[in-house]
Amino acid sequence: MKNRSLSLLLATAFAGSLTLGQVSAEDKFIIVQSTTSTQNSGLYDALLPQFAAKTGIEVRVVAVGTGQAIKNAQNCDGDVLLVHAKASEEKFVAAGYGVSRADVMYNDFVIVGPAADPAGVSGSSDVKSALSAIKKAGAPFASRGDDSGTHKKELALWKAAGIDPSGDSGSWYRETGSGMGATLNVAVGMNAYVMTDRATWIAFENKGDYAIAVEGDDAMFNQYGIIQVSPDACPRVKADLGQTFIDWVLSKEGQTAIADYKRDGQQLFFPNADKQPSS
Repeated sequence: MKNRSLSLLLATAFAGSLTLGQVSAEDKFIIVQSTTSTQNSGLYDALLPQFAAKTGIEVRVVAVGTGQAIKNAQNCDGDVLLVHAKASEEKFVAAGYGVSRADVMYNDFVIVGPAADPAGVSGSSDVKSALSAIKKAGAPFASRGDDSGTHKKELALWKAAGIDPSGDSGSWYRETGSGMGATLNVAVGMNAYVMTDRATWIAFENKGDYAIAVEGDDAMFNQYGIIQVSPDACPRVKADLGQTFIDWVLSKEGQTAIADYKRDGQQLFFPNADKQPSS
């Protein structure tokens, strides 16, 4: 009887260990709260299989505007944050929601518009003058209006040009409240100018007669950062797995993978983890 009881106990323990092992294997994933441009551009499709093959860790991406991604991370709905609004990222860390922030890569913003170019800004490298010309012409301009990193940058550029477009909302200035891809489609449909990150523009397939009108202004620099969500603020965060992903992205291997990703022969993101100080 004792032997039978011992056998049952050992069998139960063995089954339990199998169950725990299965749960552990199934649980080997992280959630990255991310900006949409890294998803829309196809970057994750290139990077994540390489990371998974090396580590066995699955990365599940929630691609939303930067403002929403930060809110989601504050609500403990993610392990890692990868977005592009540095001031907001630094506030996130300072408030105790993130462990630390590091630069990952950069590209730039551009303003695209129809071939007709009603504001006469095509070929400009002065974004403030271009925005002033768009305002003066009353030419349609589509804004994301969604608190994304792109929207934040757009508003900052309008402000630098001495213009508050909110008073013209609904006339020449249209807010879509949508992601970059959807906003580009709206802009093309209404012959409006629109600001976009270059990577999403290169990957965008519904260009029609649209082309880049304004580019090359230093004010249109677009930096991406990565942050580990703090286990102190979010006790259930997978800190070890998340840090493994961050370390890989910032490593020579990860940075090379970013640099190697191209669409139509064009490099979309430029790694700079080793060129700018983390904060």
